[in-house]
Amino acid sequence: MVGPAPRQEDHVAARDFQVSIPAILLTVFLSIAGMELFAWWAHKYIMHGWGWGWHRDHHEPHDNVLEKNDLYAVTFGTIVFAMFAVGYVWSDLLWWIAFGITCYGLIYTFVHDGLVHQRYFRWVPKKGYAKRLVQAHKLHHATIGKEGGVSFGFVLARDPAKLKAELKRQKDAGIATVRESAGA
Repeated sequence: MVGPAPRQEDHVAARDFQVSIPAILLTVFLSIAGMELFAWWAHKYIMHGWGWGWHRDHHEPHDNVLEKNDLYAVTFGTIVFAMFAVGYVWSDLLWWIAFGITCYGLIYTFVHDGLVHQRYFRWVPKKGYAKRLVQAHKLHHATIGKEGGVSFGFVLARDPAKLKAELKRQKDAGIATVRESAGA
């Protein structure tokens, strides 16, 4: 069975409400969409801000299987684990939010770690939206250091031509240092 286990009346004294199938689907969808917004914000303002110490090695060449950056997955995964536990006891809705966040995490792992950074497989898309995702994230990695940058999301990717123009603007304004190979 997927979802929180049925509860007995004397199991908890907290609120207990059942969630309908349409509400579950909407909750999971909104959780996935909300995570892309949160991921953009966290990537731009935490990972490229005060959390750069963990994220820096993700932007530098290395041969390690793991990166300090992977600590973000452990941290966020721990929070979601707690949400599952609390949701199991007190709130079906919270459990389904945690499920949606987990679905986003799986999408992120496939797209970012697998497709873009080739940590799990070696397929390079030649066309379509998958190619656009790879191009957008490669342009994100075109900057040297934490300042400036483009494409902080992981699943939604802007037009690479617009991202290149933004990188060029940042470079010309002295906001970002851009690798010459980026073409900005």
